[in-house]
Amino acid sequence: MDLPKIKTLIDFVGRSNVTELTVTERDVTVRIFRTPNPTDSFAPAQVAASAATGHAQQGGDVSSQGTAVTVAAPIFGVLHRAAAPGQEPFVEIGDIVEEGQTLFIIEAMKVFNKIAAPRAGRIRQITQIDGGEVETGDMLAEIV
Repeated sequence: MDLPKIKTLIDFVGRSNVTELTVTERDVTVRIFRTPNPTDSFAPAQVAASAATGHAQQGGDVSSQGTAVTVAAPIFGVLHRAAAPGQEPFVEIGDIVEEGQTLFIIEAMKVFNKIAAPRAGRIRQITQIDGGEVETGDMLAEIV
């Protein structure tokens, strides 16, 4: 893997809410991760070469609106409401979810990022986008 490609991946992690990204090309695996700092939402990304493989997992941005919590897209990418084409969506309006339960997957740069419920509750509103692009900050769901 060449240095410009690694720099592009570092920049991607630095600009997004992804906390970990592992990419393998040929016999080289690069793991980019960052530890979110509560006072600074954009902590610098760190890089470590690793033989282990994995995938990025991240919950969406959360903003409170009274008793409702809005789950927003943490990164730009293609939104998937189900684990695979033809399968049932992870959640529908009216479903009761638990904290940490997968609500969506956003595919960005061939990495599948799980978007988890930030708290337990009932799905009051949900995006109808499935297989289409979402921007950072787009509303994906509302939990009450």
